[in-house]
Amino acid sequence: MKQAFVFPGQGSQFPGMGKNYYENSAFAKKLFEQANEILGFRITDIMFDGNEEELKQTHVTQPAVFLHSIIAFKSIDGDSPDMVAGHSLGEFTALVAAGSLSFEDGLKLVAARAKAMQKACEKNPSAMAAIIGLSDEIVEKVCQDIQEKENEIVVAANYNCPGQLVISGSKKAVELACEHLKKAGAKRALILPVGGAFHSPLMLPAKEELAEAIENVIFTHPACPVYQNVVARAVIDKNEIKQNLLDQLTGPVRWTQSVQAMISDGATTFTECGPGKVLSGLIQKINKEVTTENIG
Repeated sequence: MKQAFVFPGQGSQFPGMGKNYYENSAFAKKLFEQANEILGFRITDIMFDGNEEELKQTHVTQPAVFLHSIIAFKSIDGDSPDMVAGHSLGEFTALVAAGSLSFEDGLKLVAARAKAMQKACEKNPSAMAAIIGLSDEIVEKVCQDIQEKENEIVVAANYNCPGQLVISGSKKAVELACEHLKKAGAKRALILPVGGAFHSPLMLPAKEELAEAIENVIFTHPACPVYQNVVARAVIDKNEIKQNLLDQLTGPVRWTQSVQAMISDGATTFTECGPGKVLSGLIQKINKEVTTENIG
């Protein structure tokens, strides 16, 4: 019996997030203020008092979710995790939780990643869409056919759980894929309110920027295995961790496969640390036999 800790990504933010920790924990307040200093603006003002639109900006969302999640994790009195994973952005939180990155360096990398991704989004009109009720194979085939026929990018980006896959690419190709997938029997094909085509080749400019930022921080071997998105298996080598973080920007989040690998390696309890309960819901859809709990 092993305990896994998991950390959410962009989309789990909400107005007022983290305020309870700030007001009731001197330790949390110190970390929040440290984050304000590192980021160069008072992210706490937006987290506690901002509206949904302000929180939705990528350069705010990503450090806000990271900050809330790591404070939630550090608030736990108990055993160290046997394994960790994070969904997209959450992978950086997982690395801090596992001791591979310091809090300060993790936040700096998240801020650099968010800015780089926002810039990449502004370069190309791009989109993401959630596809519900089809097999991964059908979604992948439709995306591949559109890429070949239209010479436009659209790829499978987030394997969230069986029957729920997010696609990502140019606006034209994503809209076209949604039409085809509805005809193929998708229950829903819904364009998502995100800034651009995350986890697709359109993020290549961001990958180049993040590579430079990663070289400027120190990574150590983690205290427990980290199940990384692009490879969906346990990783403990710091150099492989760095490469996988980069590849994640343009490659898919294999969340279904990562959770299955963790269960195969003995995970029986999954503790989600951070805002919302998105990952707990996905994990239950992947395997109903495991226990999920939330620290938010």
